[in-house]
Amino acid sequence: MSESQTTRLLPWVSPDGKTCVLLSDGRGESGLSRVADRIEDVQLDMADGLLDHAADLLGDDTATDRQLRFLGEQLSAALRDVRRVAESRGVRLSR
Repeated sequence: MSESQTTRLLPWVSPDGKTCVLLSDGRGESGLSRVADRIEDVQLDMADGLLDHAADLLGDDTATDRQLRFLGEQLSAALRDVRRVAESRGVRLSR
């Protein structure tokens, strides 16, 4: 890899769960980099919406175990996404 090339952690994993990275020139202007930016934004927006839903559901005394279990699974997935976004952005900011 030349000095001008960088790697970027992408906001998704392969079908078998492996990390996906983008090797680029470091400017962040490629089409795939822009797609990754949009997906990160969607993931963060979805996490915000899920947190709002969680507050409502946890305040509902009639929520079922099944609903709460599903909420926990979705919160866990959202947290993985947000952690991946934070890691990717943290690396890019430290350059």
